[in-house]
Amino acid sequence: MLKKCALCGKGALKGKTVARKGQYKAKGGTGSKISRWSMRKFFPNLQKIRILIKGQPTRVYVCAKCIKKGDLKKA
Repeated sequence: MLKKCALCGKGALKGKTVARKGQYKAKGGTGSKISRWSMRKFFPNLQKIRILIKGQPTRVYVCAKCIKKGDLKKA
């Protein structure tokens, strides 16, 4: 089972974590600079719930946004 929303298809996104070096100008330094970065994943807020799909109760992952919208029928 994939970690994607069963209703809208929302899944993980790729992004970067940035490591900064140096003192900020507001604290009296000459400014912070980016020293390195590494890739990371941003995961959606998925909840495992039982919903009706084609009349059958099925346990699937659904994002919190779809639950709040009410696009589903709980089993």
